[in-house]
Amino acid sequence: MLSDWMWVAFTLIGAAAQTARNSMQKELTTTLGTVGATHVRFLYGLPFALLFLGLISIFVGTPPSILDPAFLVWTAAGGMTQIIATGLLLAAMRMRSFVVAITYSKIEPVFVLLFAAIFLQDLPTHLAAAGVFIATSGVVAMSWPAKGAAIGAFASTAMGLGSGAGFALSAVFYRGGILDLPDGSFVVNASTTLCVALAVQSATITAYLLIADRAVLRALLASWRASAPAGFCGAFASQFWFLAFAVQSASLVRALALVEIVFAQIISRRIFRQSTSAKEYAGIGLITAGVLVILLGSR
Repeated sequence: MLSDWMWVAFTLIGAAAQTARNSMQKELTTTLGTVGATHVRFLYGLPFALLFLGLISIFVGTPPSILDPAFLVWTAAGGMTQIIATGLLLAAMRMRSFVVAITYSKIEPVFVLLFAAIFLQDLPTHLAAAGVFIATSGVVAMSWPAKGAAIGAFASTAMGLGSGAGFALSAVFYRGGILDLPDGSFVVNASTTLCVALAVQSATITAYLLIADRAVLRALLASWRASAPAGFCGAFASQFWFLAFAVQSASLVRALALVEIVFAQIISRRIFRQSTSAKEYAGIGLITAGVLVILLGSR
């Protein structure tokens, strides 16, 4: 049935919009720093997410569900781990090329399989486990520093892989939150979860900046013209990620999201004029093959 494959369209749209948002955030790190650029997707994304929820509720004719404590725990946990993951990804981008940093984070499907088994009792098949091995081999091949490499090479690898683990946890937690809501419109449930997550994230980082670095917060508010498009792309991408999580397992969604590496490669070469080495191409190929096997093994 066509509806069985809606999640594929949702994921592809989300991946394309997320690549655009990542490229905008990478540029903003030069003026706002890592924390400020991280906050852009949350603070400037929240108004757009609320607008989406309002329009969707009116169109569907269904108000948002009443939120229970379990939903709030799932969603808040997803929001906090996503904050950490985004910061690590942007920090990795500052140390390595755009496409390599994105590829490090794309080991995420490996972590999703593990965390989904732990938190949602979603156990992988033998074929999916084989895909995990292939994808992990690709990350090792791609990220292994050359002889005599600086400590920064190891640090960027750790940050990229850490971002993948964080995004994996957030995906599993968000799916747990969506599934906790009462049966009804999956579109409204997904949009409700997105708004709550962004509200938690915006409040958390704003409070941190008020205490620790008000100068960054002032710069963030002053750069609204450059930040608003990134916020829109972030909210738009997240809207489709959450729609996909509402109808399909997190492991399948995040495995298909590997297509973002292809989008990142285009952005890296055409916009940032960054090159990719043969070793990095080989690693990307192995990761691609591994996650595709995960996708097949998770059917």
